[in-house]
Amino acid sequence: MAKKTSPNLEIFDKVRLYNYVKRFSFPRLAGTEGEQKAVEDTIHVFKEIGFNDSQIKSEPFEFSDFYSTTLINLIMVISLTFMLILVLFTYINPFIAFGLIGGMSLLVALILRGLKHPEIPGFWGKYYGSTLNATNVFVKIPAQSLPEKQAGNILVSAHIDSKSQTFKTLWRILAYRIWLNGGVLLGIVYITFVIFQILRMFFPFVLEQISHIETIYLLLNISLWILTALVSSSNIMLMFLTTHNKSLGALDNASGMAIVFELSSYFKDHKLKNFNLWFCQFSAEELGTMGSRIFVNNHDSLFMKDKVYQLNFDMVSLAGHKRNRVEYMKSYGVYPRKPIAPVLSTYLEKAASEENINISGFHLTTGAHTDSVPFHIRGYEAIDIVTKASARYTHTKDDTYDKVDPQILFEACKIAKKVIIMIDNDYKI
Repeated sequence: MAKKTSPNLEIFDKVRLYNYVKRFSFPRLAGTEGEQKAVEDTIHVFKEIGFNDSQIKSEPFEFSDFYSTTLINLIMVISLTFMLILVLFTYINPFIAFGLIGGMSLLVALILRGLKHPEIPGFWGKYYGSTLNATNVFVKIPAQSLPEKQAGNILVSAHIDSKSQTFKTLWRILAYRIWLNGGVLLGIVYITFVIFQILRMFFPFVLEQISHIETIYLLLNISLWILTALVSSSNIMLMFLTTHNKSLGALDNASGMAIVFELSSYFKDHKLKNFNLWFCQFSAEELGTMGSRIFVNNHDSLFMKDKVYQLNFDMVSLAGHKRNRVEYMKSYGVYPRKPIAPVLSTYLEKAASEENINISGFHLTTGAHTDSVPFHIRGYEAIDIVTKASARYTHTKDDTYDKVDPQILFEACKIAKKVIIMIDNDYKI
């Protein structure tokens, strides 16, 4: 006899989606009582949907906030100090300047090496950061036709925690872009200027062969100081970027949580044939994607390497905005543009077309630090479904549930459902 399912769980419900958003719209920074309450409420919602205690897993973990707070300030201080010293020594002794460049490059390389696994506190995280506690919550629906170990794995995720910051997300992104892109340009101008300095000191006859050399030299001087001022300003701004617990986190990320809950309510009674389904509410995303990093570390051995897909929902919809729609991160980088998850991008576009829903992929210059990052690091197909315009309110006290559009959440659910079923049907492919 076919298994009967409740009619209200077969169709996505906009009212229920919006109620989830309102239920989780309160400050819940990882490591605070608000986050603990959100974790408890998450467990209760999964129970209300119909999952039992054995299916609902809570995964407590510890992490250091050094990599998400103190380290950023440290990098900005080092960057600003070295940049000003370099410009100064450019006029005094270019060879000392080159030595400083080498020293700074080594220091940056060591810092980047430490950033590969920030979930492991290490010396810096242990002694120069605060140890915080947070909890992931997830349910797993095993494949119907294959043993769990032979089945593929599809993860549907969002993050529980929220945060506010000194500056709005848009200003923060702008500051990072100025710092990064301006820094690259400054490096090019700086190296060119130092070469000119060396030529002036030891090979003046070379410069004599170049027409308008004084004008070129003047332009290099002006460019050097303009870029130094611009990058220094963004550097100082980022030094004062601090984390607070004032945001209600409706867009970021009660909207994503609602979608995960709603999709889990459907697939609870509609198991896939060839894929295990995970519905994950990660914590500490706002403090370095710690929850998803630790989750992948703990469960990576269960995944078939070539059959892992993640749909991560973060900041979905923006009521009243002209670009209030389902979007996804399609590519990143300056040149060449690097596709983020080409297979999932194709599935998203095809599913949206079949559901007659508008979807748009967008490009990011510098990428984004979301819960898809730990999956990308391991080479898995992972994609972020977001609404880019919502960044104007996220990480502020204005991130309230009236900004969320349940129609867009509903459309995201329909697209995701279609994608998941299509992937299941294409298991052998």
